[in-house]
Amino acid sequence: MAIKLNQEVEKRLLTSIQRYCAENMDEEVGELKARLLLDFCLREIGPSVYNQAIVDAQAAMHDKIAEVETVCYESEFGYWKKK
Repeated sequence: MAIKLNQEVEKRLLTSIQRYCAENMDEEVGELKARLLLDFCLREIGPSVYNQAIVDAQAAMHDKIAEVETVCYESEFGYWKKK
């Protein structure tokens, strides 16, 4: 599955890549080079990050579902215990 970014997010990422290269690599990078690097990252690194995010989300949901039994539990047959 290809990772598709919102146009505004992509623009901000390209700007960020250009700034990173300028500040940390002492190299001015144009939009084309930044776009090629972003495309590489999305294709090569993106799936690993995405898959880990899914695993993390599943674990968080599993924890929440496990809490349902304690949070949403109501004692049964409690009427006669009141008296």
